[in-house]
Amino acid sequence: MADVPEELRYSKSHEWVRIEGSQAIIGITDFAQGELSDIVMVELPQVGREVETGDSIGVIEAVKAVADLYSPISGKVLEVNTNLSASPGTINSDPYGEGWIAKLELADPSEAEKLMDAAAYKEFLATEGH
Repeated sequence: MADVPEELRYSKSHEWVRIEGSQAIIGITDFAQGELSDIVMVELPQVGREVETGDSIGVIEAVKAVADLYSPISGKVLEVNTNLSASPGTINSDPYGEGWIAKLELADPSEAEKLMDAAAYKEFLATEGH
């Protein structure tokens, strides 16, 4: 089964969120990177962009698929992981660490409560046939 760190929150579109004060670090889950396989390109969101929950904020291209990246939470993009431009495979090898995608200033920190915790995400994966 995919790695699902307990301290993170999760979306149904397989993004994760790590809340740090008024900021959120986001990326794609271990399950998502495994489904995509070898990631060859990441189109990152624009710094300064205001995003709403569910907005498409980028694209992840893998050998066997292209997938939109959705924001699991509303906020303003503060920083993007520019290292992914040169090394997109970092998402495959370390999806919850060096493979993070963007940092957002939270518009509404309570939105994080609407995301799944680790137990709920594991259950979601099991019931969705993943």
